[in-house]
Amino acid sequence: MKRNCIFLLTALMTFCFSGTQAQSTAQWRGKDRHGVYDEKNLLEKWPEGGPVLLWSMKEIGNGFGSPAVTTDRIYITGEKDSTAFLFCLDLKGNQLWRSDFGKEWVKTFPGSRSTPTVVNDLVYVASGIGNLACLDAKTGQKKWFIDMVKELHGRFTFHGLSESPLVNGDLVYLVPGGRDTNVVAFNRFSGKIVWINKGLGQEPAYNSPILITLPERKILVTFTAYALLGLDAATGELLFNHEQVNIPIAEREPGNGDTHSNSCWYEDGFIYYFAGDGNGAVKLKLSEGGKKIEQVWRNKKVDNYMGGFIKEGKYLYSCLFEKQMLVSLDAETGNISDSLKIGRGNLIAGGDRLYYYNLKGEVSLVKPVGAKLERVSMFKITEGSKEHFAHLVIHDGVLYVRHGNTLLAYRIN
Repeated sequence: MKRNCIFLLTALMTFCFSGTQAQSTAQWRGKDRHGVYDEKNLLEKWPEGGPVLLWSMKEIGNGFGSPAVTTDRIYITGEKDSTAFLFCLDLKGNQLWRSDFGKEWVKTFPGSRSTPTVVNDLVYVASGIGNLACLDAKTGQKKWFIDMVKELHGRFTFHGLSESPLVNGDLVYLVPGGRDTNVVAFNRFSGKIVWINKGLGQEPAYNSPILITLPERKILVTFTAYALLGLDAATGELLFNHEQVNIPIAEREPGNGDTHSNSCWYEDGFIYYFAGDGNGAVKLKLSEGGKKIEQVWRNKKVDNYMGGFIKEGKYLYSCLFEKQMLVSLDAETGNISDSLKIGRGNLIAGGDRLYYYNLKGEVSLVKPVGAKLERVSMFKITEGSKEHFAHLVIHDGVLYVRHGNTLLAYRIN
């Protein structure tokens, strides 16, 4: 009886601890990096002119990275005078502190390009020139710092590194893209290397990885310049890869067919990826142990390379770049089912609606009914500067929109 009581108490403590860990994690595109925000009682239609603007903060530096929002703070990266900064704000947009973590990308599209990953009392940030840092979430004090180019033979992408760090237990992952140090796992508390995998020796691909949890293992899924990679998250063993065949090997170079910014999606034994600069939209069947993949379908007409995508039931939702529209695809066949001509943009979901932020600065509320798409509301972002690249974020009934040096918060419930 005593042993049973101890077992039950241990199980309860483990459950509670796991729940706390999950709730204290804020990262790129939310839970599982799917871009789906589990929010209740969101507005089904916005007032004319858009939802109420709660506040705007115009001092976050240049950049395109989305915020990471916790229960009481907002973390966002920005570039000022070639320096990479992590800004910490309260939920009213007031700056609590800022901390620099080296130099930032200032060549093409100058500014930060990734989202902080917040796990309990630590924040992990990466810069466009390859710096990875861990900071105290309360004070901004740096715990450790790695220059991946100098220390790990990392290589730049054409437009700067854009990966948001992924945390799994005691590990944090990043893709330096070195020929001998392609994918690396670090101890997230010390910054020490735990494992290195050479991958296929390719440069990075702007991709933020996801984690697949199977009974046998956890799998890190990410992209390098011309291949999807699946690695054992604990050991670094390369389990599978899926080559992007759009660019002949002789023509491969930075900036040519290597922009694969969309994080993958795993569900019910299948991996979905949208690589508009590669194979297009693809569905892969993952084997029961996670060591093999088999292509189910491919739709090369879906040229979404940086807008994110959503899966809901039997349908996938994505933008098309050249045709400048939002589309639905049948998840069984990969065929396009419906479309809305609302421009190129990025996509998230909240409640039973899709939120679409296009490159003209228009934020649309879209109602999906199976394959059918209907735009029910729209407003335009007028504050901020430069390109409308940053992905939207929803937290506790607030829609966060980053436009260059400005972060805006709108009440949507």
